[in-house]
Amino acid sequence: MGRRATGALVATLCGFALSACGGGDPGEFTGHVVDPPFAVPTAPLTDTSGHDFSLTADTDRRLTLVFFGYTHCPDICGVVMQSLTSAMTRLSADDRDQVDVVYVTTDPARDTEKVLRNYLDHLDPAFIGLTGDLKDIVATGRPLGVGITQGERLASGGYDVTHGTTITGVDGDDEAPVYWNEDTSSAEFAADIHSLLAKGS
Repeated sequence: MGRRATGALVATLCGFALSACGGGDPGEFTGHVVDPPFAVPTAPLTDTSGHDFSLTADTDRRLTLVFFGYTHCPDICGVVMQSLTSAMTRLSADDRDQVDVVYVTTDPARDTEKVLRNYLDHLDPAFIGLTGDLKDIVATGRPLGVGITQGERLASGGYDVTHGTTITGVDGDDEAPVYWNEDTSSAEFAADIHSLLAKGS
């Protein structure tokens, strides 16, 4: 996305922030504005086709939603991904074409490229899955405010993975000026995305 359009998106977010600070209706925008924005890491991870994928160089939509989770997650990850999946169906075709959803595994030992692709295909085949070395995934999450730790093995032979559960919005300037909490509904995601795209165009 061009600098002019991206600047408009940032201005829109600033407007949302000022409205909230000025006592505006908090229901108008659910996301949280980050000022200054998070810097998005440039180092690539690996997509489900085995190719390098960078959250800066390879994200060319006006808005990219990034979530860190894992396919064996017993609760929150599935809820968030279902909300994002449903949110995409609520968007117009024009809005949907301007948004990418990227799922970064926090459990690369079990979430192989094939496992990730199968998981995402059951949600939305357009979703992008990323894996890689755990240390690289941790390094990618840290600047976005997402901590990741691998817990002890369970009696079942598996293990828990503790990770941040925010959903980060990356813009065309390769910055992350907004994030959403795990309890954001599909309707709230869709409304926020539409507002950002409409007012930032």
